[in-house]
Amino acid sequence: MDLTAPSAVAPRAGTVPRGLAPAGVVLTGTLLSLFGASWDLEWHNDVGPDTFFTLSHLLMYAGSAVAGLGSLVVVLRTTARQRAGLPIDPVVGGGAVGVFGRTFSAPAGYLVAGCGAASFLLYGLWDQWWHGIYGFDAEIGSPPHVGLLLSISVTLTGALMIFASARRQTWGVVGTILAAGALFAFSMITAYATKELPTGAVNAFDVVTAFLAVVVVMTGSFVLDRRGAAFAVTAVVAVLQAILWPYSESATVWYARVEGLPMRDYLDPSPLHASMIPFVLLAVGAIIEAALGRAPAWLAGLVGGAIIGACAPVQSAWLAHQPLPGLTVVAATAVAAAAAGAVGGFLSLRFGTMLSRLAPGAGHPVSGSANGSTTPEVNHA
Repeated sequence: MDLTAPSAVAPRAGTVPRGLAPAGVVLTGTLLSLFGASWDLEWHNDVGPDTFFTLSHLLMYAGSAVAGLGSLVVVLRTTARQRAGLPIDPVVGGGAVGVFGRTFSAPAGYLVAGCGAASFLLYGLWDQWWHGIYGFDAEIGSPPHVGLLLSISVTLTGALMIFASARRQTWGVVGTILAAGALFAFSMITAYATKELPTGAVNAFDVVTAFLAVVVVMTGSFVLDRRGAAFAVTAVVAVLQAILWPYSESATVWYARVEGLPMRDYLDPSPLHASMIPFVLLAVGAIIEAALGRAPAWLAGLVGGAIIGACAPVQSAWLAHQPLPGLTVVAATAVAAAAAGAVGGFLSLRFGTMLSRLAPGAGHPVSGSANGSTTPEVNHA
């Protein structure tokens, strides 16, 4: 079965919808990377040093390999169809993009996901070199680690694009919500590097968290253009948070015992990754859901960002069993986060519009479908 070929007839009951299989492979790979990165972050926090070949690292590498190979297969099959003069269905990852002239034809979503996976490999080689030079790596914010995390974020963005291209299908709707939720959950690890920025009373990480939450949640809503999408994305994040909370700690404790390494005496009382995800995100999703269609996108983002910014310092202090922050800290962070949220709301409308155009019927008609539309031209990059 050619997963890139358009079909003029409805699929039989029990058959896999066109494009679902490769999209599922890429999403599975990104989820493996998410769980590997969450485990690795907890390892650095509770144990400290690691080497290149740890189980958490291998889980991340396996996830990128799965996503990268899945993307490569689709690109090669699409290229073969293009060279044979056969139609290409943009439901499978979006319209085809010419790469290296006319050498390859790659669906846009799979091109982005594949490039993210390929860059992960390059940063992985840098990480191996880094460990070879410096030995143990006690901090997750090392240069190769930041590159690895950004690469996974790019792959997750590609997964979001893949499902957005099928947003008119039920599996595309579900996949878009899952990919957006996973993207935000993982972005907390990538944003962790901003914690050390000197910003006075305002915590840069809290402001970045507000910005990312607004961008991802509202972009998912604009892509699907249906009620309940914004809240559904935050619900997925809440489920991931509930799973990651016990997982990262238990995996770290188990692996430390296997390796015979001691846990740190000054452990945080809560798992690092899961505790960084805002507890108020579900409420913010509900508020954004109510505001969309009734207020400008930037205003909805401003309100959502302000709520996250005001609650984030309180959440951090409460989970760390520290005194609650003063009113000045809360107010300053809320104002900065509100501004970041307003920018995020403005951008999310643009991002959502761009991603929605990946779907057939929005500038990329399905070739060979029952409505008799023509083959979309291949853009060359």
